[in-house]
Amino acid sequence: MEFKRTAIADVILMQPTVFGDDRGYFLESFHQQKFNDFIGSEVSFVQDNESKSSKGVLRGLHFQAPPHAQGKLVRVIKGSVLDVALDIRKSSPTYGQHVSFILSEENKTQAFIPEGFAHGFVTLEDNTIFQYKCTNWYHPSSEGSILWNDPALNIQWEETKPILSEKDQSGVLLANFNSPFA
Repeated sequence: MEFKRTAIADVILMQPTVFGDDRGYFLESFHQQKFNDFIGSEVSFVQDNESKSSKGVLRGLHFQAPPHAQGKLVRVIKGSVLDVALDIRKSSPTYGQHVSFILSEENKTQAFIPEGFAHGFVTLEDNTIFQYKCTNWYHPSSEGSILWNDPALNIQWEETKPILSEKDQSGVLLANFNSPFA
């Protein structure tokens, strides 16, 4: 497994080694010790989630506030997404900046988005299956959302009219956001 830091160093891309032949393929999708060695600390995952979405569905930019903050290890099982991680840590030199990347069934890339980031994705294909490993349990009253199309963020979503939930239509602008992350 190969690890690579993005332009925001705490967001990490993971590329598994894929062994393929005429039967299909095999890959190691996660290895706790290799992951912790690269991160430089102990990170444990306690909950796995999965979503299936039509093309053009946008989910995000979501986070959970401390003490229920979540880090996420995300990947696409089927289809593809444009994935976005937005830094919402007040003291971070990259506060308000984001990184984006394509996660797909084909490239098998995974991304680790640590606590202190809002996360979202838009599906690029029908029937996209997206999987999350989370470092904390879902806690509804701790959840928040930054407005996906906040002009100050300048996120290029590759979808001009995404399909949104009511919650995602009512996220807050970053300028009006009081981050709970130091």
